Amino acid sequence: MKTHHFDFGKVAVLMGGKSAEREISLMSGQGVLQALRSQGVDAHAFDPAERDLAELKKDGFARCFIALHGRFGEDGTVQGALELLGIPYTGSGVMASSMAIDKVMTKRVLLSENLPTPRYVLLRRGAFSASDIEAVVDTLGLPLIVKPAREGSSLGLTKVTARAGMAAAVALAEQMDADILCEEFIAGDEVTCPVLGTGEQARALPVIRIVAPQGNYDYQNKYFTDTTQYLVPCGLPGGEEAAIQQLVLQAFRTLNCRGWARADVMIDQRTRKPCLLEINTSPGMTSHSLVPMSARAAGISYEDLCLEVLKTARLDHQQPAGLCK
Repeated sequence: MKTHHFDFGKVAVLMGGKSAEREISLMSGQGVLQALRSQGVDAHAFDPAERDLAELKKDGFARCFIALHGRFGEDGTVQGALELLGIPYTGSGVMASSMAIDKVMTKRVLLSENLPTPRYVLLRRGAFSASDIEAVVDTLGLPLIVKPAREGSSLGLTKVTARAGMAAAVALAEQMDADILCEEFIAGDEVTCPVLGTGEQARALPVIRIVAPQGNYDYQNKYFTDTTQYLVPCGLPGGEEAAIQQLVLQAFRTLNCRGWARADVMIDQRTRKPCLLEINTSPGMTSHSLVPMSARAAGISYEDLCLEVLKTARLDHQQPAGLCK
C-alpha cells in the first residue's frame, strides 16, 4: 500500500445506480475503487440502487467519489442528497450537474454567452405533429441528429440522412425522454477535451480526436469494440487544439462546473471552427474511457488522476474541503 499526503477519511465510490448507463458506471467505479485502494485510501463501493444514501452518514463516510453516469447520478439529484447529508463529493454541484445533463438547457446557457453550439429544434413528447417533424428538416437540413435531451453514451441517438427516417428517429428518442433534441449535423472532426480543477485553477487536458468506423460513434463503438481510433496527441494544427481547450474551459466555467468534466466538440470541416456539443460532468473511468487516456498523454497516471479528482470533493456552499497534510 502506498501512502499519500492527504487523509481523505473513509471514502465511498458511488457506482451502479439506476440509469441506462448502470453497466458502464459499475466498470468506472471498480476502476476508481481499485486505484484509490492501491494508493492507501480507505475506499468502499456503494451502489445507490441497492442501498439508501442515508447509510453513507450512518457508516461514517467522509467524502464521495461519484462514478455514476446518467440520470440519478450525474443530474444533480445525488448531489442534492449529499448536500443535505453534508458529505463532500467529487464533480459539479447541484445546478451545474442538472443543467449539463440537459443538452437543451446547456445549449441555452452556451448561446447566452455566445459560445458556439450546433443549431437545434426541441420537440416535446405529445406536443408535436407530423408537420412539426417535417419542419425540423426544413430548418436544420439533412443529415441531422435526433437524440433524447437527457441520456448519455449516445443512447437513443439517430443520424437521420433522409426525410423518411425522421419519424422512427423521433419515436426512438421519445421512448427515453419527453424532450427530443433535433440538432444540425456538423460534418468534420469529432474531438473531446477533459478539464481538471475548478474556477481559475481549472485546466484543459490534451484533446483527443475520435475516428469511428464510418463516422458512427455509437454506444457499441464507445464501449465494446476496438475499431474506433482515439488519437492523442490529436494531430490537429497547434492553434486549433489550443482554441478548443480555451473554448472548453469557457464552457466549463460558464456552466459553473467544478472538479472535472469532459466536453465533446465538433470541428466544422469547412470553417475549421469548433462547436460545443455537450459537457459530461461525471465522465467515464473505464479502461476504454477518454479522460484517463488524455490524462496519460499529459503524464498523469490513472491512480494520480483518481486522487486529483478526489481532492476536489466539496459541497456547493463551502470552500474546498480542508485537507490534512
